[in-house]
Amino acid sequence: MMHWFGEYSFGLWHGFGWIFMILFWVLVIFGVIYVVKLLSRQGDDLTSRETAEDILKKRYARGEITKDEFDRMMKDIQS
Repeated sequence: MMHWFGEYSFGLWHGFGWIFMILFWVLVIFGVIYVVKLLSRQGDDLTSRETAEDILKKRYARGEITKDEFDRMMKDIQS
């Protein structure tokens, strides 16, 4: 009796094994995609925190633009 019950329970779950295998691989693939997106977002966060005014101030400080250009661009940004 014990032997028959063991075979029956294995046979019942054996038919659904392919579903669990597909679910496993889908979860693995989505996990890899999630990690890649998470890592790529970390680099974007560093540049996205910088505002247009910050960039303009840095350009002025490096001497890339004149005081008149800086003032005109600041007015454009703030309006």
